[in-house]
Amino acid sequence: MDNSTQESHHLRSDHSATYESPYPLYAMAVSPSRHHGHNHRIAVGSFIEEYTNRVDVVSFDPDTLTLKPIPSLSFDHPYPPTKLMFHPKSDLLASSGDFLRLWEVRDSSVEPVSVLNNSKTSEFCAPLTSFDWNEIEPKRIGTCSIDTTCTVWDIEKSCVETQLIAHDKEVYDIAWGEARVFASVSADGSVRIFDLRDKEHSTIIYESPQPDTPLLRLAWNKQDLRYMATILMDSNKVVILDIRSPAMPVAELERHRASVNAIAWAPQSSRHICSAGDDTQALIWELPTVAGPNGIDPMSMYSAGSEINQLQWSAAQPDWIAVSFSNKMQLLKV
Repeated sequence: MDNSTQESHHLRSDHSATYESPYPLYAMAVSPSRHHGHNHRIAVGSFIEEYTNRVDVVSFDPDTLTLKPIPSLSFDHPYPPTKLMFHPKSDLLASSGDFLRLWEVRDSSVEPVSVLNNSKTSEFCAPLTSFDWNEIEPKRIGTCSIDTTCTVWDIEKSCVETQLIAHDKEVYDIAWGEARVFASVSADGSVRIFDLRDKEHSTIIYESPQPDTPLLRLAWNKQDLRYMATILMDSNKVVILDIRSPAMPVAELERHRASVNAIAWAPQSSRHICSAGDDTQALIWELPTVAGPNGIDPMSMYSAGSEINQLQWSAAQPDWIAVSFSNKMQLLKV
């Protein structure tokens, strides 16, 4: 199927809901389920370049297309959270930054549960760039850090299960595939896969064409674990990888007009992926079974008011994509 001739359609702004924050926003997380009959909850983290930051929880009503803050669930966070994520099946919220922190989001309050430090030798932790919650075994969270390590936590015991020197330089993102298999990307320009059953070895499945071009984000296709996507620093490309054929991407999506900042696979389809970037565009792509000679065009697009720095496509809300830009978080109906 050659979809290079497909017309792309614009996502309509009348099918969107917008939350405006007093602060610039970055991290976002969608709760996995409706909470005790309430609407879906979305946590958003501020991006203020100082110690005190905020995490706000907002409620989304898809019938009225409204996003309302829940003031009792707003809390201070040290430094801007680099990522927020809800437990796959409960109201536990994790955040990364100076440490990995767990919070319990209750009906009318948020209680800190634990602060996890991956350093064995210091009371301080090297900054955490990202983490991923293991959906198959939710007691596990994998974190990655600028100190070149990836750490797997058993959050039920609040202890490190394993820690690996994963790369030669800073590690920028991590993603679980199976219960004991994760992958990571780094400033060293490589995508590596690790298996907790064989910690001595990792498999490099992609390296930047220009040596030492950092890879910033990694998304593992949960509907088809053969496929991953990554983005390069200061690049308008989304690189699609098939782990069965390392080294050569199966597709490169090159229709953004500026750097790509975020990627997310569709939660309910193995062939769809969304990307967003500094060109203010969120693009949804359908990957063809055979790529056409002229490359691939997006099937739909959305223009935000400014550079989009983050996006989430949650399994809890598969009809909606969340994007953050400037001081706004917007939900787009797909």
